[in-house]
Amino acid sequence: MGSDSIKLVRGQLGERIAELQSRIPSLKPSDIAARMDAIRCLAAEHGLAALEGLADWSAHHAMMPGHKTATACSLEHMREALDSDSPADRQTILAALAIRLH
Repeated sequence: MGSDSIKLVRGQLGERIAELQSRIPSLKPSDIAARMDAIRCLAAEHGLAALEGLADWSAHHAMMPGHKTATACSLEHMREALDSDSPADRQTILAALAIRLH
């Protein structure tokens, strides 16, 4: 049962991420931040630490100058974060994003 419920959650998160990717050009920064925060909350509820950390970072950076580039890069890393079962992956994924944006 636990395996099925996490698959369902990952499917829901995947849908939210795909929908956000398709709508980025038409969304205001505050809308992007709100959607990222919703992803963060759902990830946190289900122990997906890597995705939670990435969504948290993205929600904050959505309100800054250059947010579209940062958000696009973040969304590209979200599949890796979504597939992760390791809390240690959180730091690795955030570090990879930081290097890419630097």
